[in-house]
Amino acid sequence: MLPPVEVSVFLFSLLVPPLFYAMNSKPAFKEPQPVLVMEVVILWSVLVLSHLSVQHKKKVDPLFYVFAMFSSTCLVGLTNALEHDGFISGFMGFYLKGEPHLSTAYAVMMSYWEGVVHFLLLLIIIHRMFAGKSYRNLGLLWAGSTIAHQIVLIPGVVVGKYGSNIRPIFWGNAPFFLLPFWAAAMLFSRPREMPIVTADKIAAEQKKSLLFRPVDLVLSLLLIGALGFSVFRGFVVLDCPLDTCFTYIYQYEPYLKDPVGFPRIMMLVYLFYAVPLLTLIIYGLYTPGCGWVLDCTLFFAGAMAQTQWCHIGGSLHSRTPFTYRVPSDKWWPVISLNVLLAAVPTLLALRCHSNPAFFLTPVPTGQTNGEKKNK
Repeated sequence: MLPPVEVSVFLFSLLVPPLFYAMNSKPAFKEPQPVLVMEVVILWSVLVLSHLSVQHKKKVDPLFYVFAMFSSTCLVGLTNALEHDGFISGFMGFYLKGEPHLSTAYAVMMSYWEGVVHFLLLLIIIHRMFAGKSYRNLGLLWAGSTIAHQIVLIPGVVVGKYGSNIRPIFWGNAPFFLLPFWAAAMLFSRPREMPIVTADKIAAEQKKSLLFRPVDLVLSLLLIGALGFSVFRGFVVLDCPLDTCFTYIYQYEPYLKDPVGFPRIMMLVYLFYAVPLLTLIIYGLYTPGCGWVLDCTLFFAGAMAQTQWCHIGGSLHSRTPFTYRVPSDKWWPVISLNVLLAAVPTLLALRCHSNPAFFLTPVPTGQTNGEKKNK
């Protein structure tokens, strides 16, 4: 009897760390080119093994192969984080010659998130996929988190202090940059799994103004605050000459000027991508029937949780030079604001999915949203 598919993927992924340990001890892998070739071989091997584990299945979702491939990279991330924090040694030395940015505090925190949160999330998604259960919501969380990871990591390497030392192996990140966008497009295009809600309940919820929905009102105010904070920090990293910006970057978050480049890119991503999305979500909380809010909040929650984990951890980590860490006397206000910025999208997603009636399309009285969909 074959093991469950998620167990097979888990076991395949566990092969990566010992393989890296063996490669680290071989002189042939002291140069970046053989490492790039071996990385391609490993990824193809993972895909082949994944295919063999599901060849007895009549129909396999193509997203399975994406999730299986990313599962193997999660163990690379966890190995990187554990080695740089001194828990293990002898695994990543050869790999860092091609991707030295992985030794930064930001990359270490990113690797923890990838090796723990993403890995568990992917295994759960694969389990639900082959158990015939919906995994769309979890997939959107993963897609938001992974896309945020990639659009900060890759530009951050190019414009930061490691940009002058980019090796061929770095461009091996290209498929990991493109595949999450394709996966997200696939997931967004699939129908939502919605609870059955009666027309009367939908109508009653949608008649309430924002003032009579206290939870939504509080969340809207918090989102406006997050929007303003994101705009402000975007101006800060763009060297805004205002005294307030100068004071903030030198006395509160000097990590924003860390030459590794990741914090600066993250703030620009917030300014140009998170701010428009926040604006749309605030509109969706005000206007009834905006079903797209249900998907956007999941995607956004995953993105903000990942980026804020990396940002908070990087600003406190010992691998960040002391002058760029959060000053001890400003620790509480800075960390509290950043934790709140991560928590609000998660709370918003929980609110939207626990009681989605306000966001559903109105249906004729006496029907349910499920009945309308089936007509």
